[in-house]
Amino acid sequence: MSYTYTSYVDQLSNLMAVSTTDPSFVTWLPGCIDYAEQRIYRELDLLATLITDNTGQLTQSSREFTLPGTFITVENVSVITPAGETADTGTRVPLFPVSLSVIDLLWPSQTSSTGTPQQFAMKNNTTIVMGPSPDNSYYVEVRGTQRPDPLSLSNPTTILTTYIPDVFMAASMVYASGFMRNFGAQSDNPQMSQSWENQYQMLKQSAEVEQFRAKFQSQSWSSQKPTPANPPRN
Repeated sequence: MSYTYTSYVDQLSNLMAVSTTDPSFVTWLPGCIDYAEQRIYRELDLLATLITDNTGQLTQSSREFTLPGTFITVENVSVITPAGETADTGTRVPLFPVSLSVIDLLWPSQTSSTGTPQQFAMKNNTTIVMGPSPDNSYYVEVRGTQRPDPLSLSNPTTILTTYIPDVFMAASMVYASGFMRNFGAQSDNPQMSQSWENQYQMLKQSAEVEQFRAKFQSQSWSSQKPTPANPPRN
């Protein structure tokens, strides 16, 4: 079943045998949610975390462009031509990713060599550099990964609690083992942490198969579930 923030907290506290009003639990809970969310988002390349933003616009003769929003990773960057046209009315010109050294070598001056950008490089996590520098104020379409808003009382559901609640709960219980002092050989139940870690890894593997299917990266680049060879060997 899927969770809401309230049902997640209730189920988590039930598994931990602790009251939801326990002051230590209340203080600890945001850290648990953050641990589970960040781990899953890093380990599972979820299709739902891919965002397309085409609201940004280049500055003429400036090779730098500040990414719209907070992108964890950038997958594609396209310039919309002709200048002034939006993604709905213009033509996408995909840019080829290269290193910053290549941009500096091919277009050492951002003002003497301008045109429709052809390549881009990551300057840092918020800025890309293009070459050549734009000769006009083109719109830019960026596609990449962003972190969804965390689960909270004001944000009662997320893609994790809706689509893979079992994985989310298992990751939470790995973190909870530390809170319950069951994280090492000297604890009351030293197997608890490893047991939940094993459960998390098993559930994550099945969720990963679903993500490959969702992105048509499954068997034979299809959306089909991987199956044994047919007919089977004798």
